[in-house]
Amino acid sequence: MDQYVGKMLDNRYELLELIGSGGMANVYKTKCHRLNRLVAVKILKSELAQDADFRRRFRDESLAVAKLSHANIMSVYDVSSSQGIEYIVMELLDGITLKQYMERRNHMNWREALHFITQIMRGLSHAHSRGIIHRDIKPQNIMVLRDGTVKVADFGIACLADANQTLTQEALGSVHYISPEQAKGERLDERSDVYSAGVVLYEMLTGRLPFEGDNAVSVAIQHLSSVPLDPREVNPEIPEALELICKKAMCSDINHRYASADAMLSDLEAFRKNPEVDLDYIKEELTVSKDEKPTNDLPVKEVKESLRKKEYVEESSAFFRLGNKKLTGLLIAAAALIVLIFVFILTSFGSGSSYGTHEVPNLLGYTVEEANTLEEVEDIFTIEVVGQKNVEGYEPGQIVEQTPTAGAERKSNLVIQVYTCPEQKTVSMPNLLGNVYQSAKIVLQNYDLRLNITQSNGFSDEYPAGQIMETIPAAGTALKRGDAVMLVVSKGPEKITVPTFVGMQYEGAKTQAEKAGLVVGVPVYEYSAAPIGQVIGQSIAETTTVQGGTEIVFTVSGSASQQNRTMTVEFLMPEELYDEASVRVEFIMDDQVVNVQFYSGDDVSASYNFEGVVGSAATVYAKFNGIASASQVISF
Repeated sequence: MDQYVGKMLDNRYELLELIGSGGMANVYKTKCHRLNRLVAVKILKSELAQDADFRRRFRDESLAVAKLSHANIMSVYDVSSSQGIEYIVMELLDGITLKQYMERRNHMNWREALHFITQIMRGLSHAHSRGIIHRDIKPQNIMVLRDGTVKVADFGIACLADANQTLTQEALGSVHYISPEQAKGERLDERSDVYSAGVVLYEMLTGRLPFEGDNAVSVAIQHLSSVPLDPREVNPEIPEALELICKKAMCSDINHRYASADAMLSDLEAFRKNPEVDLDYIKEELTVSKDEKPTNDLPVKEVKESLRKKEYVEESSAFFRLGNKKLTGLLIAAAALIVLIFVFILTSFGSGSSYGTHEVPNLLGYTVEEANTLEEVEDIFTIEVVGQKNVEGYEPGQIVEQTPTAGAERKSNLVIQVYTCPEQKTVSMPNLLGNVYQSAKIVLQNYDLRLNITQSNGFSDEYPAGQIMETIPAAGTALKRGDAVMLVVSKGPEKITVPTFVGMQYEGAKTQAEKAGLVVGVPVYEYSAAPIGQVIGQSIAETTTVQGGTEIVFTVSGSASQQNRTMTVEFLMPEELYDEASVRVEFIMDDQVVNVQFYSGDDVSASYNFEGVVGSAATVYAKFNGIASASQVISF
């Protein structure tokens, strides 16, 4: 039995069983006795716990992931140390890895691939916006839950993007998904994750990896110098636009790759809305990229042949490991050869050297065009834009971050990598007046601007109670990411003269009372000679003047059990889920999931019988594999 199974950490977490093992840590299914729920606990392996560097990396992982909160990223609940055991507490995911999913499916259709890659990129977009690069995107680190939700997991080698760390000392990540700059040991940015995600998309679309080889080094070199078969050559059913998105994400020239996860998401969303969308701009960029090959081509064929003949390098758990102890002399030669190869790669792709020493200037606040004209830059440094970041105090186009930092001295590698402030995506505030709150909120959330949406209430003679009477900002105002939006919901008129409701059926009385601006409370039922469902009394006497929003309670003939009714509501299946083998549908009433059913993508719609008290109303909608339908208000 595992040494930790049955152990209690911090008198709170009971380790139940080992469910996973990685290079640095083991993962256990665990019961949290304080909150009475199941969680996953990741514990640093005992043989590594004594190493201060490994402990630091393990804590860095915890701190990095703890900053993230997104539906497509595995959540971290707690970070702690107990009796010398370093551990983190995470959500326990009910699902399988994307790799296992692909193996079980054998062949994924492009709609499934689009569904998964969109969620992966949303998770990466959130991580990148917090300055965190995953560095090890691969299907084994992506979980597919039972409801079709995708969660990016295992930020085990993630680090802060501005920490100025490189991979020259460690072969991190799986070589089949490694980016060219990662293979060269260069400093990484979010575009490295985009490349790896592109490889994952390629594998989902084609059922094969873009590059295969006899050993890790040969595969890594292919990422640097080879071009894989086009996805449509492997699977002609793939739409051309989706192939172009995949090829741009996997472009070995980092300058022609998607600059960010958001940029790739933009094209994915355009394709989702229209699979015939024109993305010919990608063709032009890829053509330019091919024309800009370095003059000194890598000796790929010779290197691969040499490595294949000697067979002294094998891959194990994303680290390069040397085998065959008998070939000691060959091992030394092999190590030297690998060093020479990567030195050749670095010198082939790096910048030229200078005999003098140059101090790196401060470029912050300049545009790239302005920076290139500076005396201390012109004819000395090359400025390379590696991405975009939103930083307060800077205008679009201005440099917000640079590596190396100002004041550093350089004799060679005279390249300054910079991030610029992006143009902010904006949309016009829609006219939501007259909508119910839940419907208006869904409209705003669909813009994917991470708006801060809040609700307030006010009196209105124009809009009945429950409808949006005002929005702040007003319709037509430009909205940008993170803006605050307040939806003001009407409580009806400020002053109301209460009419008589006695003798009316409860449903009609409730509707009329709410239109007048009253809040209808839970009815009281009494047996009487009056017909079932008829109002026989009211808590506020007729002709009484009250403030809008005042609660009125009706006394209704009959019993509560005689008042329940059902209403069948039909929801249309989203087009992007057509042909799906299984679609999970959640039926939601007043923000509560009341039922879950499974349909085929061939079904045009899904329906459910919602139940409620006669005279009551509810907001209902459905979620198809997480995609929300438009909401409806129904009256029972």
